[in-house]
Amino acid sequence: MKKSQSIPTAPRALPLVGHLLPLVRNPTLFLDSLPAHGDMVKIRVGPFSMVVLCDAGLTHQVLLDDRTFDKGGPIYDRAREVSGNGIGTSHHDEHRRLRRLVQPSFHSSRLPGYAETMTACIDEAVSSWRAGQILDVPTEMMAITSKIAMATLFSGALSREELDKLLDAGMTLLAGFYRRMFLIPPLDRLPLPGNRSYTRARDHIHEVCGQIIAQRRVDGTDHEDLVSALLSAHDVDTDGRGMTDAEIIDTIVAILLAGIENTASALAWALDFLAQHPEVERQVHDEVDTVLSGATATHADLRHLEVTNRVITETLRLRPPAWFFTRTVTADTRLGGHFLPAGTNVAYSPYLIHHRPDLHNRPEDFDPDRWDPRGPQPPRHAMIPFASGARKCPGDTFAMAEATLALATITARWRLEHAPGTERRPALSLTLKPRALPMRTWPRTVAQ
Repeated sequence: MKKSQSIPTAPRALPLVGHLLPLVRNPTLFLDSLPAHGDMVKIRVGPFSMVVLCDAGLTHQVLLDDRTFDKGGPIYDRAREVSGNGIGTSHHDEHRRLRRLVQPSFHSSRLPGYAETMTACIDEAVSSWRAGQILDVPTEMMAITSKIAMATLFSGALSREELDKLLDAGMTLLAGFYRRMFLIPPLDRLPLPGNRSYTRARDHIHEVCGQIIAQRRVDGTDHEDLVSALLSAHDVDTDGRGMTDAEIIDTIVAILLAGIENTASALAWALDFLAQHPEVERQVHDEVDTVLSGATATHADLRHLEVTNRVITETLRLRPPAWFFTRTVTADTRLGGHFLPAGTNVAYSPYLIHHRPDLHNRPEDFDPDRWDPRGPQPPRHAMIPFASGARKCPGDTFAMAEATLALATITARWRLEHAPGTERRPALSLTLKPRALPMRTWPRTVAQ
């Protein structure tokens, strides 16, 4: 059996920073280069070393065995500063119970109510656009998804001013999270402006969420939002025990941070791809003109928006917002013929798997028809934007519904074209989002 030392190391590592520079300059290009060196490749990012999985089968094996390959490494170490031991960051021994408690909040029976809130938020945002206006598309999509996140979580629990303050805190956390991943102690604890604002934002979110939970426990009414669903959850496998306030707060924070930026990034890239591919854009326009007739998309329309849904799916393949994850080996094990000692950081990338030519025909092409169920489908395990196994995102259906409703409504009313200054290269951050995407709006009328 091969030893861990036989795992090849990616070339061009620099002293101290390792492979950080190519990751910063062009993260997708760096990831695309790794499979040429083997199915498992060592990299170093600042003070952290890790083994990157370049093979879909090995990645699937790691995702299924979350006991051996537990949530850990630099990404989750930082995430726990914000969302504690919530469902997205909890270790294996706590995750099963939390998942049983959180999953009912995203049950299909609740989706129509959430979709009604989504529709209202999307309609408000899209109705405010003006003909010929140049939008900063990533920012505009963040505005839409943040309103949806707040409304579906808290219903009417906060005033507009309180919501805006909470959103500002969330944006501060998102902006600082990735930077702090590469700060080694004690730099992350120094009283620097960035560290102070990050800590204040985290504390504010926890305080507001705690106040809402306390009010809801006294109130006892189901407000048909996510907080009410989390409060009412009880686990029959643990004598009906529900979630503690701390666990609910951690889950809310995880939903906020993941739900806002991930969906916004996917929508921004989808609009970018449609502007580059007029033939696909025409297909989407034909569909939304037939299904919506200029109206705002609703839950009842989702089953008819097949092309729009395929556009979102293909966007998630080409530009998966959650693009890089780390796991920690909890016990000596073997993977892909290599020995991995306990404590090894293992990383996998949906982006890398989604761009392998042996898994996806013409992987760099934007081709939503590859997801047409009437045609050949990519291999199993070749598409993991929401991960898989026991740690698969419980809100995947929620996110797909939100993105489909938003894209359908936008394309029904507006055609967006690239404006000067468009830069399609992804930025290095917690999500794989565009560096700059200014687009000009042109109103549409329903095709007759």
